Amino acid sequence: MRSFAGRDILSLKEFERDEYFQVFEVCERLKHYARDRHNGDLLKDKTLLTAFYQPSTRTRLATEAGMHRLGGHVLGFSDAKMTRAGDFYQESIKDTVHMLEYYGDVIAMRHFQQGAPREAAKWASVPVINCGDGWGEHPTQVLTDLYTTWKHKGTLDGLRFLCVGDMRMRTMHSILYAAAQFDIQADLVCPPEMSLLDEFKAELAERNVTYREMESVEDCIADADVIYMEPVVQADYTKSRDEGGEDKGLTPAAYQVTRELMRAQAKRDSIILHSLPRMDELPADVDNTRHARYWFEAFNGVVMRMALLALVLGAVE
Repeated sequence: MRSFAGRDILSLKEFERDEYFQVFEVCERLKHYARDRHNGDLLKDKTLLTAFYQPSTRTRLATEAGMHRLGGHVLGFSDAKMTRAGDFYQESIKDTVHMLEYYGDVIAMRHFQQGAPREAAKWASVPVINCGDGWGEHPTQVLTDLYTTWKHKGTLDGLRFLCVGDMRMRTMHSILYAAAQFDIQADLVCPPEMSLLDEFKAELAERNVTYREMESVEDCIADADVIYMEPVVQADYTKSRDEGGEDKGLTPAAYQVTRELMRAQAKRDSIILHSLPRMDELPADVDNTRHARYWFEAFNGVVMRMALLALVLGAVE
């Protein structure tokens, strides 16, 4: 099995099956720091540099919290407008990263340009972790989702995922890449204009990913073990920031998961995952049902980032 020490975390296309379980095992070893709300010293001599060119709540703060829980140090920026990359100079990724690598031992980057973290990794002498790149991928989020599923289902094999939302989204790309390593079948529900792109379908075919494209949640929710959600009322992920207007639109019923629908049709032991933020596709009254697991996801997000940081910095194997 390959070592994670010094390795970039850029895409789940590059993850082998055993590596998922290796990461999960490290999560299990380290989760007591987050569960018991205490800090250790595993990474006391290390510094995380967060370079967030796009807004984030959970990913940035979970990554920073994970570093703090392991006794490490954190610095960085969460608004590119306050850097030379986001003002008059529009400094290149190459030049920016050549500076950032001197300030920390690992770089966590979110960027509105697909492929930006991979470009950064070309120039950085320290590991780069992709925290979301435009419409590309979001490996740390999907590792969190799969870890959450594994914890609650005891397996990833033999499950049917109902994926609801914009299939061009980075989380959807990563979850479907991951499906290639497991006996996972997927039902995909989205508006026609948000369906899988032809080039991505070709990749899934090469990887033998089994999926069906369905018209509505109601058509397939009864078969789902895991309901994996994103909004269909979406921001433009190719922008550094997309301000919301007064009228964002409403989610059509075909792409909503409601308490009533879960009660009437869902499996009793099915679980709902949502990386958040949400719009009206997942009403708040679902939060109090036995199916909701998105708050566990939030906790596991810290655990997963602890594990990834400890692995790429060589503190654990």
